[in-house]
Amino acid sequence: MTSEERAELGARYKAQMNCCQAVVRAFADTVEWDEETLLSLASGFGSGIGTMEGTCGALVGAVMIFGLRTDGKKGRLSREILTRFKARCGAVTCRELKGAGTGIALCSCENCVRNAILALEEVLAADAAG
Repeated sequence: MTSEERAELGARYKAQMNCCQAVVRAFADTVEWDEETLLSLASGFGSGIGTMEGTCGALVGAVMIFGLRTDGKKGRLSREILTRFKARCGAVTCRELKGAGTGIALCSCENCVRNAILALEEVLAADAAG
């Protein structure tokens, strides 16, 4: 599956679940954890941590999958996922992304899911390339 196909899969999942769950479900075939456990783990990160106050759930899901894919040994690279996501979306907190308080939304939830998946795929590819 290409990165773009995985990103579109995640965006489709978003219609059924929260952003974090959509990202982890899109990668369920790439990790050893079962889908039900992944979805349960990700359930509390919808609408950003703290219900729009904190980090976007899609970004959290990408970092969760990165940890699973790298056996938790490359956590420092999660900053690169965050940097790439922010460059695409304009912010990393759900509140800012949705325009709460400003009325100016920077990125839709579906696009946050797409962008988190693409950022993760890029960092995984760069890490694999060495």
